Amino acid sequence: MSRYDSITRRRFCRNREKAMLGGVCAGFADYFGFNLRVTRILVFIAFLMAMPMTLLIYFGTVLLVPTGPDESSQPEYDPEFRKAVRSAPSQTLGDVRRRFQSLDSRLARLERYVTSSRFKLDQEFRNL
Repeated sequence: MSRYDSITRRRFCRNREKAMLGGVCAGFADYFGFNLRVTRILVFIAFLMAMPMTLLIYFGTVLLVPTGPDESSQPEYDPEFRKAVRSAPSQTLGDVRRRFQSLDSRLARLERYVTSSRFKLDQEFRNL
């Protein structure tokens, strides 16, 4: 299993490490790749506009949604990559494809140089 296999199998869970009350906003922001501060502001605005319903949904989520595993026990992933994959997967994969194409062309140039007679000549000059 590779490092990024778990990205496709993500589940919504509360994030207790970044929690202020129950970790619902932090879990929601992690799951969808949103900014945590903006998510908290939107929940606060929803609280001001529809307090009973927002409280019911929030505390219902606290009771029903499990907490996520400790991030300290999981292998470290690049959080920016995960956020980019969640928000724009096709664009992120296009960027990865372009990087691999660039690496492939650099590797092809390196192979051409190493297998050329010029490389052997340069090596002989270095050995002098």
